[in-house]
Amino acid sequence: MNWKQLFPHFEQGLIELIEKEAVQRSFNPGDIIMRTGQYIKSTVLVLEGRIKIYRENHEGGEFLMYYLLPGQACAVSMACALQSNTSEIMAVAEEETEVLMIPVHLMDDMMNQYKTWYQFVIQTYRSRFDELLSVVDNIAFRNMDERLEFYLKRYAEKTGKKNIEISHQQIADDLNSSREVISRLLKKMEQRNLVKLNRNMIELL
Repeated sequence: MNWKQLFPHFEQGLIELIEKEAVQRSFNPGDIIMRTGQYIKSTVLVLEGRIKIYRENHEGGEFLMYYLLPGQACAVSMACALQSNTSEIMAVAEEETEVLMIPVHLMDDMMNQYKTWYQFVIQTYRSRFDELLSVVDNIAFRNMDERLEFYLKRYAEKTGKKNIEISHQQIADDLNSSREVISRLLKKMEQRNLVKLNRNMIELL
């Protein structure tokens, strides 16, 4: 797909600038795109694939924040670029992923000169904020079984797939739980005919 089809509202001058200055890069599943503490050199626009955005503690524990899909941008890279800050998140490709990387030194001029870019940045912040509110509500007000059900539905909505190819350990990492707890809760969901469990795949019913 032509990248311009993913961002149809960008004005012509902005398109020409991106075509001139941006670099297209490919990542394999598991490749780290952004590390905690890293200075941000580019703003990332996703063209293909899926990127997992998460926080990591000192012991290596993970906390899932959200996923980035084609047509979306990394709000954290935008904020860090504008303020010359280091990243406070990890970004990892979950499948074969293509991105456009726009040099950070262009951000100020793009915000000032191109209305469509300004609107895109604001909408990106807003959508990520709304998603984080959902995550916070989920953690604060739900039990683990409800959190697991919410996680699977959210994962399916974001990927557009009812057959979720994911391990119990990965879910446990994302929910800051143990594999044993997740496996037990998934078995209960299967007994309630909410899911069908296969090896490294969960089918939502």
